[in-house]
Amino acid sequence: MRWLAQHTTGAVHVGLEATGIYHEAVALALHEAGYRLSVINPSAVAAYAMSQLQRAKTDPTDAATVADFVRTQTPPAWTPAPPEWRALQALMRRLEALHDMRTQELNRLEATVHDGPVRTSIQTTLAHLEAQIRALKREIRDHFDQHPPLRAQRDLIVSIPGIGEQTAAVVLGELLDLKRFTSARHLAAFSGLVPRVRQSGTSVRGRGRIAKLGSSRLRKALYFPALTALRHNPTVRTFAARLRTAGKPKMVIVAAVMRKLLHLIYGVLHSGRAFSPTMA
Repeated sequence: MRWLAQHTTGAVHVGLEATGIYHEAVALALHEAGYRLSVINPSAVAAYAMSQLQRAKTDPTDAATVADFVRTQTPPAWTPAPPEWRALQALMRRLEALHDMRTQELNRLEATVHDGPVRTSIQTTLAHLEAQIRALKREIRDHFDQHPPLRAQRDLIVSIPGIGEQTAAVVLGELLDLKRFTSARHLAAFSGLVPRVRQSGTSVRGRGRIAKLGSSRLRKALYFPALTALRHNPTVRTFAARLRTAGKPKMVIVAAVMRKLLHLIYGVLHSGRAFSPTMA
């Protein structure tokens, strides 16, 4: 911000690439200081650089490309989600990390043949991780209780057969704010669950795949709920039966059901009404 004050006058539009969590502190500081800024998907910047036939890739050229992208493409302004939503995201991502660490330790325990200090150390670590997971789950429940609007949205999502409270919490933590999405398809695109079709004339007929250009956490969170919904959600069962009749493979159907669940999530959150098979 000192650099901007020294080298710029008037309105400034700052562009920065999304870099996991590393851009967030900069983005928040600039937003709070009153600057207009855009957080840009790195894939969009890379594609723009290719369209300009750029041959060099250095920090200065990358910065110039981001600036040119902002100047020519005018990406939308970024606004931070409310603090309680960001806190929920941090809690859910920490819970995911603890589950991953527990899985790693369980694998090590299974691979340890002999009793001794190594096995004892692993068991002690597992006990600590279990205690941390239980404590964090209590924190997450308390967080919802302290923020009724969040709890109301969680309850709307849970009304969809196949989706439980933990999945609903992950979804809300990754979406941050439904107002960011203009439609259910926009939400599905954010999750990377829209199909990518490769066709050209009559000679190129590439096999369709999901785009995967979005939140991998959302896709991971929706996989097992999709399998549950295939058994217990009448709307999803009818939808999947139509795809099976059309000859779609099993995993294509599962991916389509994951996308269908996102559409239903958007529907209940956008309308503020619990799931109803007739409405769906």
